[in-house]
Amino acid sequence: MSQQDTSAKAEPLIEVIEKPEDIASGFNCVAEAFGRQARDAFWISMNPGWDTPDGRTLAAARMIEQWRATTTNKDGNPNTVFLKATVSDPDGRKVIAGIAIWGQLSVVEGCGDRPSDDLRSTLNLEALYPGNEPEQRYLCQFYRSFMKRRVEVVREKETSQPPSLMHLQLCAVDPAFQRRGIALKLVQWGLEEARRRGDLEATTEASIMGRHVYARLGFRGEGQDIEYEVDLQFKHRDRPANLFMRTGSH
Repeated sequence: MSQQDTSAKAEPLIEVIEKPEDIASGFNCVAEAFGRQARDAFWISMNPGWDTPDGRTLAAARMIEQWRATTTNKDGNPNTVFLKATVSDPDGRKVIAGIAIWGQLSVVEGCGDRPSDDLRSTLNLEALYPGNEPEQRYLCQFYRSFMKRRVEVVREKETSQPPSLMHLQLCAVDPAFQRRGIALKLVQWGLEEARRRGDLEATTEASIMGRHVYARLGFRGEGQDIEYEVDLQFKHRDRPANLFMRTGSH
């Protein structure tokens, strides 16, 4: 069996990211999957210049900033977990082939991060689009619609025990390493962590590419694709299809 055949059959290694350079490598997986492969219009808008060296560096820096800002819950567990999937390339070198971000969310203090549908509270839009009020407004409107159901469900959990859920914020695999079960492993890790943290429900906003993976692991779609409420001047823009999915209350 050739070295390439052996590496193709090797199991991906799923680990928590502990170094900023791994975040940068993981961002490249996201850029290839969401930018080059899926041409996800909103992701591209959120990451201007993603297909240039300078643009990727700035976007990766924003992700590293999010990673550095991770908080902990009352049990000492990180409320946000960045995962990497490492595989061997055809030359036998270890490379990051996929990345996922899982977050524990709650409106109860100490039980997770409180989600917000206000994009300006989490991102400097003026730095992203200097002086471009229409583009900033569009991103805020899109994000509010995208986050609506996530925020609602987290609020509904306030009286549950525990009053939290695990949310899959992002899962991306470099197209060069797809169809090897990497996304499945990244999602499985989060589901196992959700059980360890008190049998928490898991949720996500699923793209068309990811839905079959989530469905295999017990996620169910809730209604129709997310409806985006944006101003008339933005109605002509392409918007990715996303479906809120959840594993069900435990």
